[in-house]
Amino acid sequence: MNMISCQHISKHFGEKVALDDVSVEIPAGKIFGLLGPNGAGKTTLIRIINRILVQNEGVVLFDGRPITREDVARIGYLPEERGLYRKMQVGDQAMYLARLKGMSASDASAELKRWFEKFGISSWWNKKVEELSKGMAQKVQFITTVVHRPSLLILDEPFSGFDPVNAQLIRDEILELGRQGATVMLSTHNMESVEELCDNIALIHKSRVVIAGSVGQIRRDYGRHYRSLEYTGKDLSAAAGVFEIISDEAKDNRRCALLNPVSGADNAALLDALLSQGVNILSFSETTARMNDIFISLVQS
Repeated sequence: MNMISCQHISKHFGEKVALDDVSVEIPAGKIFGLLGPNGAGKTTLIRIINRILVQNEGVVLFDGRPITREDVARIGYLPEERGLYRKMQVGDQAMYLARLKGMSASDASAELKRWFEKFGISSWWNKKVEELSKGMAQKVQFITTVVHRPSLLILDEPFSGFDPVNAQLIRDEILELGRQGATVMLSTHNMESVEELCDNIALIHKSRVVIAGSVGQIRRDYGRHYRSLEYTGKDLSAAAGVFEIISDEAKDNRRCALLNPVSGADNAALLDALLSQGVNILSFSETTARMNDIFISLVQS
């Protein structure tokens, strides 16, 4: 069953088309990734689901029926633009936001203190928000997003501003919330997080859905013909008639490329083309594409 079903959503801002006949399905109890380059329409769709914006066309269903204002109370929303009151004490701010979600004072206090202890930030309770670093403030805002145990979590760029240790902490918590039955909608540019966390994804580009489905199936469908190459020496452009360069990145003292054979070229033809151009091959193998490579190839096509 789908917790959220967005059916033929269109949204215009004057002459600008933000969403054009977008349909996505978010299965209950799964972690769903909403992907796309900047300006694709992801945040607009998120705001429509949260009833912050109203679509021009289409319908959003929540548990199989049109979403209502009451349903929004069952959503935990972490926007990309963080917003805590800088002059308030952290504990007062967190209590205020928890109460807005319908929690009693006693329940809010108990749950918040449990989360603060879990994140090792109990000493921040009486600090003012303006005393916190960006990463510290985002820990607090993540807690206020999940404290009321929402049925649906919508997290817009939840890893922004975190160092690797705290980013992993948030990833672990998202996975744990998923194991506890929460449905999670995750918008991020971090493709490693998509592969680690998401069951299903939809990619929006130029206001339309380009691809949707399970992460595993998309990787199989789009990555089955790719070759992984580590090399030094001459660049690959001279042999471009034999293969398409999906990605080519520097890594330490070598380069790592992902290649797609052109017109059914086999491995021998690929290797002959590379060697004839003076490429020093360190390793060569067939591979399933990473989500980052698939993202780039679909957005640039």
